[in-house]
Amino acid sequence: MKEKKSTPDKGRPKVQKTGTVKRTEERKTEAEREDYYQERRRQRRIKRQRQVRRRKMMVLGATAVISLVVVFGAVRGIAGFVTSRVGSAEKEQAAQQQEAENAAAQQEAEQADLLAQADLLAAQYDYDAAIALLEESSGYQENTEFQNAVKGYQETKATCQSWPLEQVTHVFYHTLIKDTSKAFDGDYKEADYNQVMTTIDEFNKITQTMYDKGYVMVSIYDMATANEDGTMTPGEILLPPGKIPFVLSQDDCCYYHYMDGDGYASKLIVDEDGKVRNEYIEDDGTVSVGDYDVVPLIDRFVEEHPDFSYRGAKGIVALTGYNGILGYRTDISYQTRPDDLDQDKVEWLDSHPDFDLEKEREGAKKVAEAMKAEGWLFASHTWGHQNVGQIDLNHLQTDTGKFQENVDPLIGGTDIIIFAFGTDLTEQADYSGDKFEYLKSAGYNYYCNVDSSQYFVQIRDRYFRQGRRNLDGYRMYYNPELLEDLFDASEVFDPARPTPVPPMS
Repeated sequence: MKEKKSTPDKGRPKVQKTGTVKRTEERKTEAEREDYYQERRRQRRIKRQRQVRRRKMMVLGATAVISLVVVFGAVRGIAGFVTSRVGSAEKEQAAQQQEAENAAAQQEAEQADLLAQADLLAAQYDYDAAIALLEESSGYQENTEFQNAVKGYQETKATCQSWPLEQVTHVFYHTLIKDTSKAFDGDYKEADYNQVMTTIDEFNKITQTMYDKGYVMVSIYDMATANEDGTMTPGEILLPPGKIPFVLSQDDCCYYHYMDGDGYASKLIVDEDGKVRNEYIEDDGTVSVGDYDVVPLIDRFVEEHPDFSYRGAKGIVALTGYNGILGYRTDISYQTRPDDLDQDKVEWLDSHPDFDLEKEREGAKKVAEAMKAEGWLFASHTWGHQNVGQIDLNHLQTDTGKFQENVDPLIGGTDIIIFAFGTDLTEQADYSGDKFEYLKSAGYNYYCNVDSSQYFVQIRDRYFRQGRRNLDGYRMYYNPELLEDLFDASEVFDPARPTPVPPMS
């Protein structure tokens, strides 16, 4: 039988064909899918690798940055530390240099101040004190300026001569007239003012003229020393050639009630700078402060001319007590108002109903202490301005007791008495008798009267006695020749004075 040729599977069910193709296609699709997933896995692997690398790079970068920051910070820290140390060293060096400069400046200022003090001492003729001040200072051996100053002081001191004590003159004033139109207004007090007072203009001219002539104020204590046993020892005044010693005093520095409104200062005060000055009541009741009397005028003059004062000496201020002292109403009678209280006090008290005795005394004491610190001395002028040549011993004792009770506590006591009215204890050559013995027992060692002669000095075993010359209207008008050693009265006499000056009654 003939073999039949195969024919295409045209007649096979399509379903078989379809299945084969489908399986083939499925296999093909699976392969592709596998490839696809593999590719995706590869891509993911690559991505993860990139991420890992990126993270590593980020870590490395961060580490590098941190390292750089740390290193930079360390470098800055080191630099800051170094800079800080250098700055601190520079600041410390600058501070040390400034401290050294300040110390040098302070030392220089202290040395300049010390030299100024020594120069003032020498200008006022206390050469030994000036020399000791510099020689005893630290660094004297290296300070040529100090050494040269000491040499100059020693040379000047070598020229000084001991002045004869019996040839020391003593001049005095009363309260100075500030306003001549009020003092010389024609009332019943004008004659007294014209006789015994001096105007500020006259006083300033006299002071300047005496300074120009070489006069130098000395203390009465420079002339004699009172020993503890009551005996007296002569002193010594050493001055260069051309210098002339004199003693200055002022009477009645109390600013009495009767002088109110007559052109005089009303009191002494201590101003804000610690200087003693005057108050003056103007016509409208306002108070002016200035230099209107002997004490502040002399203080200002010595400030400008220290060589007008011998070792810081000023004058003696003689005080009564019945109207208080220095312009303060310090007497006990202002408080007790006794029946015999004088009318001036009554009128003053009536116009001061708030009067406070302790306050007045405190004010006076403050002024007195400031004056003493400037070289002023105080004296009794007797409490009641008594004529000791005429009153009896009992009266003298009572009056002295009032002074010691009301005045001494304010001024620290005094052993100087300046007699009122120009009188003296006796007309005898030497002191003796009950009055002298009483005053000596009361503590008085120095006694002054009024004498028109150029010199009158006694230094005895138990007392010192000196006459004083009044520089006032009466003396300048009637006896100008007695003042020629001091000044020319014709050049000093104030034209505001009424002439003729009334004679003494």
